[in-house]
Amino acid sequence: MIQALVFDLMGTCTDWCSSILSALDSKPSLTEPHSFVMDWRAGFFEEIHRRFQEDEDPEDIDITHRRVLDRLLSERNISWDEETRNDIVRSWHIQQAWPDAIKGIERLKNNFFVIVLANGTTRLQLDIIQSSRLPFHTLLSSQLLGFTKPDPRIYQKAIGLLDLKPEECLMVAAHAYDLRAAASTGMKTAYIHRSTEDPEEDMNRLRQTFDFFVEGTDGSDISGLVKLAAVLQA
Repeated sequence: MIQALVFDLMGTCTDWCSSILSALDSKPSLTEPHSFVMDWRAGFFEEIHRRFQEDEDPEDIDITHRRVLDRLLSERNISWDEETRNDIVRSWHIQQAWPDAIKGIERLKNNFFVIVLANGTTRLQLDIIQSSRLPFHTLLSSQLLGFTKPDPRIYQKAIGLLDLKPEECLMVAAHAYDLRAAASTGMKTAYIHRSTEDPEEDMNRLRQTFDFFVEGTDGSDISGLVKLAAVLQA
């Protein structure tokens, strides 16, 4: 029986794209902001996967975001000063929840432990939770646990801290790589389809891959995590 829901944060519970686009509104020399932020996000994931494959230590996401940002600006011949670059990296700390997220988590926490397990620093998670008002019971960061997703050890350590069996924990994410890694440790999996995430994945295939598949792309407050709560009868 599932006792704990373990959530990814950015993309799964928060609409990072709208938040970053808003922060870019006043920035100079950026003609295609949506394309820019999607490239920034893709570059971030490339860095995460590269560091994992090369067995490098966990890195502060602010540092990763800054390195990818500097590369993108160089490729586009954009010359932002140091203050502008720091400001836009810092904007990742302030995000809004998807319309269904707060209501869905509130329902789920009546019957389950609801926990964040995400890459990044604890301070990043605290800032996102404060700005988005997501009502989680507790936060587990890669900084705190000493491993970075998709390293199986981060899921195993989280399960151990919860004093539960893997099959009693449901990993909830909008990223297939995250759920594949969680499943390899014995966790149950729930895929939340978000418009900003996993553009290269075959959604029909993912429906058959994970224990639960929930649509969350319509921007309403009755899909996504609210739908997951209904599926789990919370």
